[in-house]
Amino acid sequence: MNPERPADEATDSAASAGAIVKVLFPLPLLKAYDYRAPAPLPPGTFVEAPFGGRIVLGVVWPGEADGLDAGRIRPINRALGAPPLGARVIDFVGWVAAYTMFPLGAVLRLVIRSGDALYPPKGVAAYEIAGAAPARMTPERRAVLDAIKARSGALNAQEILEASSAGAGVVAGLVRAGALRKIEIDPDPPFAPPDARREGKALTAEQHRAAVELVAATARAGVTLLDGVTGSGKTEVYLEAAAEVLKRQPEAQVLILLPEIALTLPFLRRVEARFGAEPAAWHSDLSPAARRRVWRRVNDGSARLVIGARSALFLPYRELQLIIVDEEHDGAYKQDEGVIYQARDMAVARGVRGGFPVILASATPSLETVVNVEQARYGLVRLPARYGRAALPKIALVDLRADPPEQGRWLSPPLIGAVDARLKSGEQSLLFINRRGYAPLTICRRCGHRMKSPYADTFLVEHRYENKLVCHLTGYSTPKPAACPECKAVGSLAPCGPGVERIAEEAGALWPAARRRVLSSDLVQSPRDMRALLDDMESGGVDILIATQMIAKGHHFPRLTLVGVVDADMGLAGGDLRAAERTYQLLSQVSGRAGRAERPGEALIQTWQPHAPVFAALAAGDRDGFLEAEAAGRAELGFPPFGRLAALQLRSANEAALKVAGAAHREALFSADGVTVWGPAPAAVYRVRGEARLRFLVKARRDVNVQAFLNEWLGRVRLPGSVRRTIDIDPYAFM
Repeated sequence: MNPERPADEATDSAASAGAIVKVLFPLPLLKAYDYRAPAPLPPGTFVEAPFGGRIVLGVVWPGEADGLDAGRIRPINRALGAPPLGARVIDFVGWVAAYTMFPLGAVLRLVIRSGDALYPPKGVAAYEIAGAAPARMTPERRAVLDAIKARSGALNAQEILEASSAGAGVVAGLVRAGALRKIEIDPDPPFAPPDARREGKALTAEQHRAAVELVAATARAGVTLLDGVTGSGKTEVYLEAAAEVLKRQPEAQVLILLPEIALTLPFLRRVEARFGAEPAAWHSDLSPAARRRVWRRVNDGSARLVIGARSALFLPYRELQLIIVDEEHDGAYKQDEGVIYQARDMAVARGVRGGFPVILASATPSLETVVNVEQARYGLVRLPARYGRAALPKIALVDLRADPPEQGRWLSPPLIGAVDARLKSGEQSLLFINRRGYAPLTICRRCGHRMKSPYADTFLVEHRYENKLVCHLTGYSTPKPAACPECKAVGSLAPCGPGVERIAEEAGALWPAARRRVLSSDLVQSPRDMRALLDDMESGGVDILIATQMIAKGHHFPRLTLVGVVDADMGLAGGDLRAAERTYQLLSQVSGRAGRAERPGEALIQTWQPHAPVFAALAAGDRDGFLEAEAAGRAELGFPPFGRLAALQLRSANEAALKVAGAAHREALFSADGVTVWGPAPAAVYRVRGEARLRFLVKARRDVNVQAFLNEWLGRVRLPGSVRRTIDIDPYAFM
């Protein structure tokens, strides 16, 4: 069969053949369906087949035929010529679907983001050297020929323009003179192979020891934690492990996961410098053409080194042999929309099922990972000291009960004095508050009305730079009204509490001559702007940076010696079982931005609760003691990692139907050993986008198959059409 023949010819052929294949579509479907093919097709083959009245892209899936009447089985339209999905990818999709309890087709959709990558793209015109230089040589012509010779290949018109500033007329003249030849090239060129034998940066004795241990760990399947303090050089160490895998296996692919785009962009430079070749980047800010190129080259195996956010885990690797999860503790690895999964845990599962190593790296590893190390499920490699002569910053608590800010202010006298000292010595300061906008609440001083979102039970956050009130949950925004909508009093709406913009305003009043910049996702929205700000900070062009958690990890600023945490207490609110752990991780990471070079660093943490265990542990530098106490409390209650959790959410615009569905779920519960179910209870934010929400929380012993329990329970409930249900295995958010 010619895989690229016209669809009608393929359909006619299929109609007269008898091979039955199962086809799974990247749609929210629970199973694959039977189709007739002109000949047996191996699992993983991409096909087009009729489904729901249209022709849909699908994948031949393993499994036995359903035994339907031959006349009821429709033929596929055609098989595509793209390399098929590998057996490991198919296995991983099936496992993720079973674990997360999402439809099989919905998980396949994570792999096939767009069908465009499966069809050969239209060639792009390019130009290569065809013969001797023309008799009439101008500077423009010479620049074009030199640019193409320097590339040792062909360049398209845009590349020629960028390299030589010569326009289309110059190129056309060289073609007519016989010096250049016009050809068509693939718009998605393969990625140059990384040079695994290229020398990396010089390592300290501690880094070298850790690298040797980590390289040894890559010789076998299993998970290893690289536990290194902030500034210890973990990246250079785990890149040695990546180089070893790439060197050992000529077709091996390595994936490095990062929690967010802001880390990905500068990181690409470091990796390219280490391996002498551009790695394949995968994140949400890529253009469609760039995404197509990466997907195609991962699928054909020529992209051997991939760096990406959590969704990169679902790319169709041909020979994935190592996954590195940097900042493994980071909450950004949890996907909370669509198919709900924890990318760190899925990376571990992919490594276990594929029989290859996984490296988790962090200065503040998650309690789950620490317990797995203690129980000998994971290996451990430590980096206990900072690189070179740099030392860990001194962390001190500012007791706001004893040293409160001035009325209407948020920076305490000790913190103001510390910033003053840095400005005099030419050093940099970071003021950190993990809250976007100007103020988290806007209230009427006359009647007490609080400005709320019309689509969610949340307060609107004032963004003064844009003069808007914004709901950070739904994205709703509106200009700040001149009068209270309740009592109509003009000028009565007042901000309550601090956000990053308000701290920037206060910093401007205190230090008007200082060079100040603000880093928040609302204000720095493009990767280019982010890179420019970080470069400015790194070169010393900023005296005071006021930032949210975007700055908390992965960034190195040699002149930064002071970190001031404005509101350390905010992370402990909300009843989240991981609140203290997350607070420790975040504040430890942001404090670790100080003193990463030769100048000593200091972090001042403002708090109204200086005796809280998490703050005491930070000040004492006792991470292990904090984790030991945290583990004891979780173990006593049977919470993760010593037990299992699953969350069930019901939501509907019809509140009466929602309450009936909640009661039906409660009535359908049955006694199960080791399982406790709480609910239904209103979600912490009850109404979102016009839908009310009820939640159940399932707690189970570690040895309980919680998916089997949920299948049995939910199978006893008939869900009304107006009510939707979502399952979250291993929930991290409780909103």
